[in-house]
Amino acid sequence: MPPALRVAALLILGWVALNLAYLGWFCPLDLSPDEAHYWHWSRHLDWGYYSKGPLVAWLVRGSCDLFGTSAFAVRLPAVLSSAALLAAVFVLARNTLRDDRAALVTVAVAMTLPPVSAGAVLMTIDPPFLACWAWALVGVQRGSLGGWLLAGVCSALGVLAKYPMLLLPAAVLGFLLTTRRDELRRPGFWLFVALTGVGCVPLVLWNAANDWVSLRHVLGQSGVGDGVKPRSADGLNAVRFVGTQGGVLLGTGFAAFAAAGWSFHRTTDTRLSLLWWASVPVWGVFLVASLRNPGQPNWPAAAYVGGLVLAAEWVRRHGFRHTVMGTAVVGLVVSVVVRYPALLLPLAGEATEANPTPVRRFDPTARLRGWRTLAAEIDRVRGRIAQETGTEPVLAGVRWHVPGELAFYCRGRPEAYSFGPALEDRHSQYNLWRPNPTADAQAFRGRSFLYVGEEIPGADRVFEQVEPPFQVVHTEFGVPVSVWTVWVGHGFRGFPEGYRLTRPTY
Repeated sequence: MPPALRVAALLILGWVALNLAYLGWFCPLDLSPDEAHYWHWSRHLDWGYYSKGPLVAWLVRGSCDLFGTSAFAVRLPAVLSSAALLAAVFVLARNTLRDDRAALVTVAVAMTLPPVSAGAVLMTIDPPFLACWAWALVGVQRGSLGGWLLAGVCSALGVLAKYPMLLLPAAVLGFLLTTRRDELRRPGFWLFVALTGVGCVPLVLWNAANDWVSLRHVLGQSGVGDGVKPRSADGLNAVRFVGTQGGVLLGTGFAAFAAAGWSFHRTTDTRLSLLWWASVPVWGVFLVASLRNPGQPNWPAAAYVGGLVLAAEWVRRHGFRHTVMGTAVVGLVVSVVVRYPALLLPLAGEATEANPTPVRRFDPTARLRGWRTLAAEIDRVRGRIAQETGTEPVLAGVRWHVPGELAFYCRGRPEAYSFGPALEDRHSQYNLWRPNPTADAQAFRGRSFLYVGEEIPGADRVFEQVEPPFQVVHTEFGVPVSVWTVWVGHGFRGFPEGYRLTRPTY
């Protein structure tokens, strides 16, 4: 094995070991609402879900079946996906830069970037999706029939993780049309496209059976489509999008990406041209989409796979090595703080009635903390209600992000539901699973519900009796981090006709 490969393997294996140790013994973070939601999906295996393909649910289910249901098992696929991503980045950088040392530095710097660090320990759709994207790029870069086969298999898996995988075949087509048109007369690219199409088959069949809900969701996120309030283009949204991306990549990282994108837009080096097509135009798609909806920070994540290598080449040509090292140090510090957010608690101001959790103003990890505290209190009340009524209460969240957490952390991992479909919450998988209390009241009529969230308007029409609410407060070192309002409703009647939205928000 060449020395560079040996060092890269040791570096990535060390990364895996570090993250496994963190998750196994030192992680203070509960599952995020997204992670708990995807775990909830894994208990209802299917060929598709309302917003994404099934890969994340399959991976979580496989890990939990092998190692038992735990936060560690839920997040294990993220660790392995991160390792696969970094290995592909090394291969891409080594093949593109033709410099083993530069490739190693590229991977080492990538490890310090907060999105990469977070993606190594949080199991969302992005870790497997980005790993598939990166290895598909490696296959395209090879250009052999075997390489195109690798690209096609990875693309088929990637589209099962996240629909933007379909942007890669389009990007590769643009690359071939501008640099290697003769490749279009060979079977490789078309094998790549055909295998990507195979990956789409279960998604199309599932959507056809479910009123094309995923298409509606994607259109809704773009600010268009049925059930979505029309949104006009707004340049300020694009400015916010660019600013968010700059913050995610610590300013200098984004500047290097932007500079590389401009510098190499007319390059004659096909190795760089491929990465340019797989990054800059892809990023541009989300910039255009941001005119109607600023979106989420992770939207253009795939663009940074090839973009990272482009930025490394730009830095190598223009210097700024000290800036890169400074960025890596800042990224390392931010990553440590994100993994151990208690370090930020001294910065929290005094809690007030209007702002009971001031730490949330600057700490996004607050939404990953306290769910076990909430579940313990829910379990206590569950026991009281079961003793008083003789039956277990039904668990529910007023919004979509709560039921997964309740189902995962409450004793016995009971089923949990969402009242969101009746309360103008975003469309979610809870609209589709049946029976559910908003669509199938008869299956729950007369039951007691223990639910978390804001007050339900007209609750006296939904329940025969609603107990006074109480709050659950999760504190760390005396600082309130999370607060929930919990309600108990007895004698469920169902949501009255006309209560629900006629057209859900996607």
